[in-house]
Amino acid sequence: MKELIKKLVETHGPSGSEESIQAVIRQEIKGFVDEVRVDALGNLIAIKKGRGGKKVMLAAHMDEIGLMVTHIDDKGFLRFAQIGGVSPFILLGQRVVFANGIVGVIGSEKIDDIKDLRMEKLFIDIGAIDRPSAEAKVKVGDSAGYWRPLDDLGNRLVAKSMDDRIGCGTLIEAARRLKNTDHEVYFVFTVQEEVGTRGARTAAFGLSPDLGIAVDVTRTGDTPKSITMEVALGKGAAIKVKDSGIIGHPGVKKMLVETARQAGIPYQMEVLEQGGTDAGPIQLTREGIPAGVISIPTRYIHSPSEMVDLGDVEAAVNLLVKVLESELAF
Repeated sequence: MKELIKKLVETHGPSGSEESIQAVIRQEIKGFVDEVRVDALGNLIAIKKGRGGKKVMLAAHMDEIGLMVTHIDDKGFLRFAQIGGVSPFILLGQRVVFANGIVGVIGSEKIDDIKDLRMEKLFIDIGAIDRPSAEAKVKVGDSAGYWRPLDDLGNRLVAKSMDDRIGCGTLIEAARRLKNTDHEVYFVFTVQEEVGTRGARTAAFGLSPDLGIAVDVTRTGDTPKSITMEVALGKGAAIKVKDSGIIGHPGVKKMLVETARQAGIPYQMEVLEQGGTDAGPIQLTREGIPAGVISIPTRYIHSPSEMVDLGDVEAAVNLLVKVLESELAF
C-alpha cells in the first residue's frame, strides 16, 4: 500500500479545501465500487451494492489540519488562523504549502521566553517583498497545510496528514479486496472532521445506516515517558472502547473483537482519554445508530511527522474486510 499512502498523504486538503484529495480518492476507488457521488457538504460517497443485507457506513475523513490566511501586512507577511488542532510549538520553523503550490515558512516575532509563544506571534513568509507581491500569490482566506513528503522507514512510514489519510487508504484497500458481501456498503470520505466532525454528521443523517464504523488514527503510549496508554505501534489494529465523543456500542465492539480473534488478526483495545472521531456524530444521528471505531496507532499526531506501522494498517484492512463479509451480528 505504500504507493497509495504516499499519494494520499502528500495531497493538499485542509478542512474546507478538500477538492484535491477528493479527486485523488475518487480516482483510486472508482473501479472497485458500483457508484461514486458527492453530497452537498463535499463528502465523497462510494457505494458497493449489496444483496439484501444491512446498510453499512464506513467513515474516514479526507481533511487535514492547517492554517488560513487572515491578513497580509505591508511587507508581505501573512497572519493566519488555525484550522483544527495546531500547536504553535510544532508550527515554528515549519514549511507549509497552499493549494496553488506556493510554499511558506512559519516565522515568529521576537519573544523573550518560549512560554510566550502563541499563535498570534507567528506569521507565514512566502518570500514576498510587499503586500502586492504577496497578494499576487496568496489571498486572504486561502488555506495551507504542512509541506512534507512521505519518508519510508521500512515497515514504518512517516508523513504529514496520516490523520486521516491512512484511514482513507484503509477504506480504499478494503474496497479493492472486498469480493463477497451481502451488505450495502457506503465508503464515506468525510470533510471537515478536524473542525467538528461536520461531514460525518450530515452524511450519516442522509444515509441513515444500520451500522457505522469509523476508521481513524489514535495515540500511542509506547514512546519514552509518554501518556499512560496500552496502544502501541506494531501490535495490530486498535478497537476503540471509549474516547471523548463516544462509548462504543457494546455489540459492535464485541463483533470487532470476535472477528479479529477468529481470523487471527492482531488487535489491541483502545481507551482514548482525549479526542474523537466521526463515530461520535454517526452514533447520535436520527434515533441513534450502532457505531464503533477501528483505529490505527499513530505516533506524533497533529504534527508534520505522524508515524504508522504497516502491519497495523494491514490488520485494520483485514479486519474491515472480514467484518463486511460476515453476517454483522451485533
